[in-house]
Amino acid sequence: MPDAPRTASLPACLGPWLNAWPWAEALPGAQWLALRYAKSAFTFEAWSQAAVTPPDALCRAASKRQLEFLAGRLCAREALNALTGEPHVPVIGAGKAPHWPAGTVGSITHGGDLAAALVARVECWRGIGQDAEALLGEARAERLAPQILTPAERHWLETLPTERRGEFITLAFSLKESLFKALFPLVGVRFYFQDAELTGWDPARHRATLRLTTTLSDEWLAGRALTGHYATLEHYLLSVIAIPA
Repeated sequence: MPDAPRTASLPACLGPWLNAWPWAEALPGAQWLALRYAKSAFTFEAWSQAAVTPPDALCRAASKRQLEFLAGRLCAREALNALTGEPHVPVIGAGKAPHWPAGTVGSITHGGDLAAALVARVECWRGIGQDAEALLGEARAERLAPQILTPAERHWLETLPTERRGEFITLAFSLKESLFKALFPLVGVRFYFQDAELTGWDPARHRATLRLTTTLSDEWLAGRALTGHYATLEHYLLSVIAIPA
């Protein structure tokens, strides 16, 4: 794991750093770093205090959006510095996704009061995606289920004990977000929750399997399966999908 960056330069709305690898299985050639943030403490001066230039499109955005972006880019900068020795801040690229430096791939996630970046070398991983979601309560999970789950997943959900359903729906949501972040740069095609489905879930090993239900390219055909990993960090579920080089 990388050393936690020094916090002296962080503005009051950011911190502390979290640098302990969250998943049970390591990803060789990858670095992960997370950061807490406090929306109530944000001021525009946080950009200069953190030595990050805000994109023009973000200068007039709501404080919440500015802080999420800043926290995520800071995580990316420090994770890239640990990986490559270069503290690079990814700019906004195609499809509003981060544009990563040559020789690297990565993924940023943020929500609630947590931001995180996961970066890796391309000789190890072709694509990488991560997502952090607050664990859904049963009532909200059931409301969101129709838009997140495929018919097969809905049938599976009905077989689960009531106390596991919120976790199942959160897991499906998060893994599909991670899948999109990992695959979109490779296929250049937008896809949605119904275009992949959970086919395996191993809570003991914190692993799950997703299967594409739609063909995205000549390589990424319907039926192709990918393995995801997940972990819990307080009330967050963190998922990751990494595509080997």
